[in-house]
Amino acid sequence: MATLAVNQLPLAPLGAGDLIDRAVRLYRRHFTTLIRIAAPPVVISAAGGVLTSISWRALMATSSETSLALYILMLIVGLLLWFGGMILNMIVLGGAARNLVSHLLWDEPVSARATYRNARERFWGLLGATVIVGILDSIAFVIIFYIWLLIFGIVAFGIVMLQFPGIVSAILSILAGVMITLGALWLFFLIAGRFVYVPQVMLVEGKGVFDSLSRSASLASGNIKRLMAMVFFSIFATYSALMILLVPLGWYGYLNGIDPFQLNSQSWPAWYAISYEVVVQLSSILLTPVWMLGLSLLYVDERVRHEGYDIELLAARRLGEIPRLYGGHQAPIVPALAQGVTAPPAPYPSYNQPMRPTPRRPPPGSTLGLG
Repeated sequence: MATLAVNQLPLAPLGAGDLIDRAVRLYRRHFTTLIRIAAPPVVISAAGGVLTSISWRALMATSSETSLALYILMLIVGLLLWFGGMILNMIVLGGAARNLVSHLLWDEPVSARATYRNARERFWGLLGATVIVGILDSIAFVIIFYIWLLIFGIVAFGIVMLQFPGIVSAILSILAGVMITLGALWLFFLIAGRFVYVPQVMLVEGKGVFDSLSRSASLASGNIKRLMAMVFFSIFATYSALMILLVPLGWYGYLNGIDPFQLNSQSWPAWYAISYEVVVQLSSILLTPVWMLGLSLLYVDERVRHEGYDIELLAARRLGEIPRLYGGHQAPIVPALAQGVTAPPAPYPSYNQPMRPTPRRPPPGSTLGLG
């Protein structure tokens, strides 16, 4: 498929299908680079998962106190690696946001080096934002889960008390469970979806952690359906990739006397358990870039819908970079991509000097702060 030129990039509002289609096309076009971006955090998580699996299995079988202490230490290190990889994955997601948005808008190359440079420059801010958003999402999940459990219990009790026939009770219970679950998912995405643009806002607009939280919440109104479509597409695509990779492993294990459908992994040999963990993480490496691209596209789409971002970009291409104002005052239109280093504000001119801006040589090809 031919690469779209910068001026041919469509910035019309995207539906859920258009969003997924655009993400998949970009994924195919930059497959190798995106895998390089997604691989390091997932490899760290995979190493932690393998170490946790080995140490837990040995911990249950050992009788030596020295070995017990060693396996406990290995288990702690494995859990830290696994959790650290998950956190690093969110930080890299933020670093990729600036690179991907600049590619979507200005056709700049997608680069693993640029992604990790962006993540390194805002590492502590992204780490703090990841922790805060994780805590908020966890609290929302726990509250919504208990609400779901309470409502489902009340509905099930009412169906039993009404004494419907067996088949009718089963059908009503299933329908009630599906409706209540969909309502709980909608409520969760309504809350969690308010914070999905925090990494993009931090890296693209240059805002701080708490400003990014409020900015993300203001942008995310009305994105529930498209966000749910992205999440379910990612889940089904990951599951499909996982099945493609697990089927050969399961057949090989079955030929060697292993039951791949057994839920108790403690009975699996060590080589099969480790291989299973590696395959699971490999599927994450393959599908994480789709999630990165989808969120970046969704962020640009929200700005097009709410702020006329397409008009701003057209003006930037025609008129050039937004000039600085005296005294550090904010321009009425913010840059499409904030500069990494903010220059000190120009002082007010004295009455004895003509009122003119301080000359500043923009970098070659600079547009809206992009150099």
